[in-house]
Amino acid sequence: MSETQASDTGRVAAILARYPRRDPGDLVNILHDLQAALRYLPESALQETASYLGLSPAHVYGVTTFYHGFHTEPRGEHTCTVCMGTACHVRGAPRLLEQLERDTGVTAGGTTPDLSLTVEEVSCVGACALGPLVLIDDEYHGHMTGERLSRLVDELLKKEEPT
Repeated sequence: MSETQASDTGRVAAILARYPRRDPGDLVNILHDLQAALRYLPESALQETASYLGLSPAHVYGVTTFYHGFHTEPRGEHTCTVCMGTACHVRGAPRLLEQLERDTGVTAGGTTPDLSLTVEEVSCVGACALGPLVLIDDEYHGHMTGERLSRLVDELLKKEEPT
């Protein structure tokens, strides 16, 4: 077992221990907690959760894949999300997404190989007056321009580089 897997197993166990009743009704809360700690839901964590709650792995996986907010693939340390709602779309969001994909080498829904950044697009975040809107780690950046987006992503990724 690698050091990362051992660390993940320890974190999964610690999160499950916060639910001592082993109530299957806590499944979604457990999945949220696991994803917050691990940035995604690896199969091993889903298996452990199923066993802990006395549920079938298929049930746990079914709940995990039903909700759009849960991810079963590794995610980046940071997330850059482009709103593609009507107001953002007409104000240039598709061009922003194309630029983001060029700048990072990652298409929407993907993650950089070094797991530093995940690129996403969403239908609407409900902040139409700010369009075009980009969220970086859930922080709203309204009236986005291509130049500003490139600068923000560069700054974000430079923070991740070892010094």
